Amino acid sequence: MDIRNASKEELLTLKAELTAQYDECCAKNLKLNMARGKPGADQLDLSKDLLTVIATNEDTVMDGTDLRNYGGLDGIPSCKALFAELLGTKPENVLIGGNASLTMMYDNMMRLWVFGDCNGSTPWSKLEKVKFLCPVPGYDRHFSICQQLGMEMIPVPMDDNGPDMNMVEELVKDEAVKGIWCVPKYSNPSGAVYSDEVIQRFAALKPAAKDFKIMWDNAYVVHHLTDEEIEILDIFEEAKKHGNEDMIFMFASTSKITYPGAGVACMVASENNMKWTKKLLGVQAIGPDKINQARHVKFFGNAAGVKEHMKKHAAILAPKFQMVLDMLEQNLQGTGATWLAAKGGYFISFDLPGCATRIFELCKNAGLVMTDAGATWPYGKDPQDSNLRIAPSLPPVSELKDAMEVFCICAKLAAVEKALG
Repeated sequence: MDIRNASKEELLTLKAELTAQYDECCAKNLKLNMARGKPGADQLDLSKDLLTVIATNEDTVMDGTDLRNYGGLDGIPSCKALFAELLGTKPENVLIGGNASLTMMYDNMMRLWVFGDCNGSTPWSKLEKVKFLCPVPGYDRHFSICQQLGMEMIPVPMDDNGPDMNMVEELVKDEAVKGIWCVPKYSNPSGAVYSDEVIQRFAALKPAAKDFKIMWDNAYVVHHLTDEEIEILDIFEEAKKHGNEDMIFMFASTSKITYPGAGVACMVASENNMKWTKKLLGVQAIGPDKINQARHVKFFGNAAGVKEHMKKHAAILAPKFQMVLDMLEQNLQGTGATWLAAKGGYFISFDLPGCATRIFELCKNAGLVMTDAGATWPYGKDPQDSNLRIAPSLPPVSELKDAMEVFCICAKLAAVEKALG
């Protein structure tokens, strides 16, 4: 039945059937979770040997450095080289941090907020207004950083090729617009991959603000779900053609490669930005966890080792994603719902206009935890009340099937309720 064209009597009958199914779900006292893109236990088990690769005192010496002691502010050379190979850059442009790229992004924003940029601009905190561009649907934690700092967030629509660059190029004519968040590959949550044209237009931007920054969160650089390993243009190489290297900060981590709680993160930046960052970081820190960096170097060896490891992740994740897509296809045709079949990353973006909040509430009451409706928009305000982020990675397959059964019932019931007015 196509809910959008059904009669009132048909809708009432369907609502009664769905309500009965929903009540059965609630009676099961389920405890299911699809809220965050956490690796499942079987994925974490893939990295168990990481815990034993540093076993003796001899193992704590790498690159001629005793890893147990202070120092190495920007990371050990071998780890910088590993990330450089993985990201297609030079080791001298890589700075290694702790386990979370989010922390590095936050710190970078705070440095710009308090000290200004490498070219001596006015600190953003001293300006009357600071605006930041936020592609939507997008990553809620990016938005939270801006909101905490009191920045005005401006949504920029996304499609399969990336943000609306006509809109971006128009908005950056405002000197108060200081930057944009980007997840260029397998974007969170839509899975979009930025096209060559989009990346070239980012690299060639001429914002009114001389301290405009592109926060290039390359979180899913090796997180393929198919045999097709999609590659994107190197934004730094493109930016060099326009003298814009200082405009870009790239971030990545092994959080969803090894252990989210014990991974390694990095920032990639221009020579000027690296000097500026290390000068300020030298007051904040004495050195990162070099032993954990060495663990990752020994465990992977090189970028090829990382890519082989990610094939094992894909073998676990791809069937989960396919199950979600199959169940959406089987259960939600004729509701007005749409969803995106990503070729990588950790999420499936789901849209049903006017229903996201109701679906979230129904799922919560039935024991299924989802990321909040509206989370993929700045301030948590989705103007169409449409988007929900589905995260299939954490639950075992049996629980994921139960979760999707609940989700589909809730989505269909919300659609019927909306149709009935």
